[in-house]
Amino acid sequence: MAILLITVAGMNFSSAQIINGAYKREDTFQKKPMPLPSVREADVFWSKMVWRIIDLREKINQPLYFPTAPVDGMSSLSQLLLKGIETGQITAYDARNDDDFKMPIGINEVKQAFGAETRTREVRNFETGEMEIRTIEGEIRLQEVKQFMIKEEWYFDKQNSRLQVRIIGICPIQEFFREGEENIEGSPVQRRKVFWVYYPEARPLLAASEVFNPYNDSRRMSFDDLFIKRYFNSYIVQESNVYNNRLISQYLSGKDAMLESKNIEDKIFNFEQDLWEY
Repeated sequence: MAILLITVAGMNFSSAQIINGAYKREDTFQKKPMPLPSVREADVFWSKMVWRIIDLREKINQPLYFPTAPVDGMSSLSQLLLKGIETGQITAYDARNDDDFKMPIGINEVKQAFGAETRTREVRNFETGEMEIRTIEGEIRLQEVKQFMIKEEWYFDKQNSRLQVRIIGICPIQEFFREGEENIEGSPVQRRKVFWVYYPEARPLLAASEVFNPYNDSRRMSFDDLFIKRYFNSYIVQESNVYNNRLISQYLSGKDAMLESKNIEDKIFNFEQDLWEY
């Protein structure tokens, strides 16, 4: 690797010595996931599986969406997950009907899920005026990932008498318009789940990747810190139930769906409170 020598005010600096800031930042990149306490099945006497939506347009969730292009070693969550899939650090799972992490898919299937497969189209050649067949390379538009769904399990551990939560999986949700409807006013926005990632497998990558802290540049945290400490806002869209794990949107809409989401949240919170006497 070539090293550039720079002279400033009589002092020589090599490119390897230049630091973009007052000090060298390397803490986050050397971090490993914080070990989580093991849980024995015999100690769990109550649990509930829920699915949440994290909307990246909410201000508190924007560190998961930005930067849209890598800056100072930081990238968005969707960029990080895609990079992990491409390098083989994490496995992507089919999101069409599988959140049990049983159907792994490769990067080509991920591109297809994004609608980024290579296509052939008949287009007009403006030089000759004749129609001809052209191959158009598909593009993964990560800026269209506007939401994430997370699957998590809440459980009460009687060993330490605490209600705890573990994130099981993360799924990017793409928002897009149907082909040809991009510029048509009033066209409905389409949403699709792209792929699932098993969170425990992704933790080493997330722990070594920095996320922007809007309050303090010297205390930047990792993506794993953000999820473990729950520095995000979300709402419940589904809970485990006898009706084929149906979504709230399948039986309620509008304000009623919002109240049902809050009701499920309150039931989980009240379960722990009702175990105690004051």
